[in-house]
Amino acid sequence: MPSTMVNIKACDITFGEKIRIYSHDYLKTCVYISSIDSPQYVFTKKLYSKLIASSQLLEDFLDFHGAKNNSNWYFYRELSAAVRHLCLAGYSQKHIATRLLFYDLPDTETFAMEGEKTLAFFTSTLTKLAPVILEEAVRLNIPLPQDQYREEDFPSVLTSEMLEYDIDDEDKDQQKKSIVKIASEFLSIAGNFDQLGFYEPYDYEAIREIVPDKVNEVEIRRFEMLVHNLQSSFDTYVIHGGYRFGNRKLKQLRGHFSIVFHILQIIGRLLHFYERHLLERGYKNIYKQVRERLSGLINTQMLLDCTINFGLFYACRFLSEGKKIARDILNENIERGRIVVGIPVKLGFHSRPSLLVAKIVQHYGGQVELCVGTDRFDASSVLDIQWAGGKIHKEGITQVVFEGDNRALKDIEILAGVNYGEDTMGKGLQLPRELNYLR
Repeated sequence: MPSTMVNIKACDITFGEKIRIYSHDYLKTCVYISSIDSPQYVFTKKLYSKLIASSQLLEDFLDFHGAKNNSNWYFYRELSAAVRHLCLAGYSQKHIATRLLFYDLPDTETFAMEGEKTLAFFTSTLTKLAPVILEEAVRLNIPLPQDQYREEDFPSVLTSEMLEYDIDDEDKDQQKKSIVKIASEFLSIAGNFDQLGFYEPYDYEAIREIVPDKVNEVEIRRFEMLVHNLQSSFDTYVIHGGYRFGNRKLKQLRGHFSIVFHILQIIGRLLHFYERHLLERGYKNIYKQVRERLSGLINTQMLLDCTINFGLFYACRFLSEGKKIARDILNENIERGRIVVGIPVKLGFHSRPSLLVAKIVQHYGGQVELCVGTDRFDASSVLDIQWAGGKIHKEGITQVVFEGDNRALKDIEILAGVNYGEDTMGKGLQLPRELNYLR
């Protein structure tokens, strides 16, 4: 009975009173932003987090009460969404800026400068939005807060002190299986990400052609989840401690996928906002009007430039640069073995069997060599295997040796057991289920 009375009492609070409560911290922060002269110095992680939390609470409250379908409240609701997504992106970029030194990545000076430009776009846009939000609140008869935040309420996370390092993680049980699995997964993610990759800036029209058809929120969030899972596995099973000491190569690998994870967070938030709130979808009346008002406040061209020419470009770069470290770590930790198998009957190592062997090796990422006499060939390369095939045919060899990553060797042995997936006439055969990933 008492709980029912409490619920009834809570519902007795009017919409007008609740919108004041749910807008209070959000508007108080907007008042603070409107009063500052140098926003780039006061947009700290604490300020971003205050805006993220307060805008999300307000957006959820407005959605619950139907603001998406109310012409009077829709713009106020969309402004809260704009603040939330820009601040989520800004928080991630601020985190990168404060942690960049600890990631131990090479040649990051240009990236750091581009990151500052990206942050400047976020801060200038939020500074432009703040007075518009306050004006909209006044129009809706939402009282503005009388108390004000001060700069001291939003200090930076950085200080001149560091806590004593007295937990040594270097002797933690670094299971080779976990290290091999994580390095292999990094290589797989980096390889799959290449389909989105580019290595030169796009102009605005080119960006409009790939967003959202090729590069979109759903695709980026998928990679974000994969990289986040990789980071979680690393911290759980490989190194629990921080970045300062321990196995440098392992921590450099973590630095690569950690920075990519935060960059993908930025890209995902900006793409969500662009696709959901700025992209022309043919809607009429209030939706179109509000989209046009937002486009006047938020430079769409700059937003997409930050998303693609900064975010996507550097995600590609750090994934690509991390491949060498991942391969080194992988080859230092894999279990190595040696198998002797027959060559493909009748036709030898022509295109199909060479491709299947190479795909197995590439799937696992570890080093495997095809040994023919004293010569060694890279079994991840179709061309190398075919070169070996020429020597095998010329010398009438019927058996060859593969040496390297045991995981790949097991699958090559299975493949050899079905004559490398083809009959003696070169026609393809169904592969065993263990090799389904080759299809």
